[in-house]
Amino acid sequence: MLIMCVACAASAYEFRTAGSVGDVKAAALLGRMTLREKIGQMVQVDLLALADKEHLARYAIGSVLSGGDSDPADISPKGWADTYDELQRYALKSRLKIPIIYGIDAVHGHNNVNGAVIFPHNIGLGATRNPRLVEQAARITATEVAATGIDWTFAPAVSVVRDERWGRTYEGFSEDPELVAELGAAAVRGFQSRRLSGPTAILACAKHYLGDGGTAGGKDQGDTVCDEATLRKLFLPPYQAAVKAGVGSVMVSFSSWNGLKMHANRYLITEVLKGELGFQGIVISDWAAINQLPGDYKDQIRTGVNAGIDMFMIPDGPPKPNNYVQFIELLEELVREGQVPEARIDDAVRRILRIKFELGLFERPFADRKLLNLVGSAAHRKVARECVRQSLVLLKNDRNVLPLPKKTGRIHVAGTAANDIGIQCGGWTITWQGKPGNVIDGGTTILQAIRRAVHPSTTVTYDTDAQGAPGANFTVVVLGEKPYAEGVGDRQDLSLPESDLQVLRNAKASGAPVVFILLSGRPLILGEALELCDALIAAWLPGTEGDGVADVLFGDYNPTGKLSFSWPRSMSQVPINVGDQSYDPLFPFGYGLRYTQKNAKR
Repeated sequence: MLIMCVACAASAYEFRTAGSVGDVKAAALLGRMTLREKIGQMVQVDLLALADKEHLARYAIGSVLSGGDSDPADISPKGWADTYDELQRYALKSRLKIPIIYGIDAVHGHNNVNGAVIFPHNIGLGATRNPRLVEQAARITATEVAATGIDWTFAPAVSVVRDERWGRTYEGFSEDPELVAELGAAAVRGFQSRRLSGPTAILACAKHYLGDGGTAGGKDQGDTVCDEATLRKLFLPPYQAAVKAGVGSVMVSFSSWNGLKMHANRYLITEVLKGELGFQGIVISDWAAINQLPGDYKDQIRTGVNAGIDMFMIPDGPPKPNNYVQFIELLEELVREGQVPEARIDDAVRRILRIKFELGLFERPFADRKLLNLVGSAAHRKVARECVRQSLVLLKNDRNVLPLPKKTGRIHVAGTAANDIGIQCGGWTITWQGKPGNVIDGGTTILQAIRRAVHPSTTVTYDTDAQGAPGANFTVVVLGEKPYAEGVGDRQDLSLPESDLQVLRNAKASGAPVVFILLSGRPLILGEALELCDALIAAWLPGTEGDGVADVLFGDYNPTGKLSFSWPRSMSQVPINVGDQSYDPLFPFGYGLRYTQKNAKR
């Protein structure tokens, strides 16, 4: 029977550190470890980089991850669980039988698992302004992740996004630090529950520390240029809230602050995060991020460890350079040479072991197969559908075109995004960058949802270019950005493409009222599109449950979404954020229409 966090946890999970059972056990185990075994625990090797599964025991490796596209051959829930259990069996052959902790980017549901529920990306959840719902979504994600054995998600992203040109904008809840802090803390509570050792609790990870959403020009892995007061005001509050909520891990950003790579910033990692904020969990690097530091691999390792990083993501294995075996050997040399204090190693490993004890991995190292039938369940999809309906923002509704009647002659649906689950879900869905098409089993496209919602007497027709719109009573145009993720998604021009505008022109020429549903990972420059439609809904990247869009379209749900990002008029206004000295957006932060009482069905 599914136990969901419908009534959310009254209080956050808290680390029981000094003198706790987990802390005592971690200290005792640490005292039995050799230096090489300690260093092995600081390694997180990518699944596809693992040169030999026997290395898990030989080097006492602490963690495995599936990063980006590093998936097993079978990406069904059972296939993931089989992979997890196999690797865990190898790890438990080590001298001290220390289990691995397995990490994955489950950033909007268990998104690399076929058949899992895919929730709206964070930009959509930000528009809900509903921490209870965000917590519930994270709780369901944790259940689906735990079902496959995996213990750790690299989520939530608590990026405060200040430039919508950044390709990771959709991973952030908002441009506003307070809203990000509130929703990020809610997600942490959802993932970790009140007992980290619970059967469906997983380790959360606040990322990317610090200032990743403020880089100049919105450049991924770029440089955030500001004074410390601004850094603390804009970007630190979500981490303060996450730590208070008991977050068990924090990932360091690829980006820099005033020219210094964050992975080298001892002040911000050790003095501020661990010292001032009192963070007791694991600080983990991003994907091979220390390789961007100055010097050779040995220099990079020394800098990263001394800065305060506890565990290192290493995507390469032998015989490639800068691999995990080389990391272990070089860090051992650095300690022997006195360039890295063994006390720093002990601090890192104590944190890692404590988390493993808190998770109950020593008692329950394998996947709980009884949970597998919950992945993609109807109960989970129901919550995801609620997330979709609350995330939609009604930006325009001339002459009260919306809600549409379910009983009418014909509704014409147009646009490639209307019947494409891949576009609907966006990046980080099955593959790292995501892709158009039928990428995942389960779920409902917007076209399918419309056809299910209307009265049996209503005809629903569809094409991609709206050439078939003439004669329809209403035309619904669904257009969207093609899927993308970090790096690839950076754009200097956020204007709608000419091909999309032409679809809207075709729809407008038909004479029927035009409803424009925009799927995007950020506010886009609408230009002519705003005048070509009678109603406009920002649907963001809603995930697998297209029925939530139909609920708003036909008035079964009166829209409640409010913009968590300012919407610019033109590229000359980008970046634009609430509080700017000259603030004149097309739609301001917090904007969102509702249906009139006369037209609303609820």
